[in-house]
Amino acid sequence: MTIRPITGREELDLFNELPYLLNDELADDLVQGRRRPEWMWIALQGDRLLARTAWWSRPGVGSPLILDLLDIDDGLPEPDRVDVGVRLLETATAATVPEGSPRPEYSRMVPPRWRDSTATRRPVQDRMAVLERTGARLFVERLRLEWQPRNPAPADRGRLRFRPPLDTDELLALMTRVLEGTLDAHSRDELTRASPREAAVKQYEEELARYRTPRDWWRIATLPDGEPVGFVIPAHNGYNPIIAYIAVLPEQRGNGYVDDVLAEGTRVLAGQDVPRIRASTDRANVPMARAFARAGYATFGGEINMTWS
Repeated sequence: MTIRPITGREELDLFNELPYLLNDELADDLVQGRRRPEWMWIALQGDRLLARTAWWSRPGVGSPLILDLLDIDDGLPEPDRVDVGVRLLETATAATVPEGSPRPEYSRMVPPRWRDSTATRRPVQDRMAVLERTGARLFVERLRLEWQPRNPAPADRGRLRFRPPLDTDELLALMTRVLEGTLDAHSRDELTRASPREAAVKQYEEELARYRTPRDWWRIATLPDGEPVGFVIPAHNGYNPIIAYIAVLPEQRGNGYVDDVLAEGTRVLAGQDVPRIRASTDRANVPMARAFARAGYATFGGEINMTWS
C-alpha cells in the first residue's frame, strides 16, 4: 500500500473516486486556498484508491483547521477498512499537523437519520472507529438545517426593534453576556480555558470578522425602549448564505424572542434573493432546534464532531 499526498489538481479526479458530498467543492477550495495538495492524502494499492483524508482551512491561514475528509473504500473486507484508515490517517497527520500542535477537530457530514439503516450506519461507524483507534472521542453531534425560498419568510410580529450593531465593542459585550448558560458544546468547551470575554473575542476574530458579506446585515434586537434582547449574524461563508450566530441574552430567555430574532435574520438573507439559507445547532440544544423548525428550517443532515483530548 502506498500512502502519499496528491501531487496537485491533476490528481483531483483520483482523489474523488471515493464519493462524498464535499467532492464538488474541492476544486474551488484549492483555487481559493482553503485546501492544499499537501493536506490531501491518499492510500493506494496499485491504481486502486483504498482511502483518502484531507484537511480544510481558511484562505491565508498557514495550518489546517479542520479534518473534514476521511473516506474508505467500503468494499474492503471489514477488518481491513479500519486498519487502512488508521494507517492513512496516522501517516498523513504526522506529516501535516505541526509537531506539538493539537490535532484539528474532525467533522463528518452525515444523513439526518444515519443510524436507521445499515447502509448509512456502517460507513459512519467505520470512520468513527478509525478516529477512535487514533485516540479521538465523540465531542458533539449537530443538526444541519435549511430554509428555502418556497417557504414564506417569517413575518415581523412587531415585538422587537432591529438595527445593526453600533460598533464592534457593543457586539462583543453582547457575545460575552450570552455565553452565560449557553447550551452550545463548543462554547462550553471554550469556557473551560478562557473567560467569557476572551471566548467572545476569539470567536469574533476567528469567525465573524472574516465574513466578507456586509456587516449591515448583522442585527441587534431590542425592546421598543432600546434595551437589548439578543442578536443575529446573517452572512455568507463562501459556500452558502448562513445564520452564523444567533443568541438571546440570559435575562430575556423564556419569552419567545428567539423566534423574532431568527425571523429577522431569515428576512435579511431572503431579501438578498438567496437560493437557500443554511444553519446548524447541536442536537442536544433542543430549544434552538425547535426555534429553527418553527421558522421553517428543515433538518437535511447532521454532523459528527470528534476531538483528541
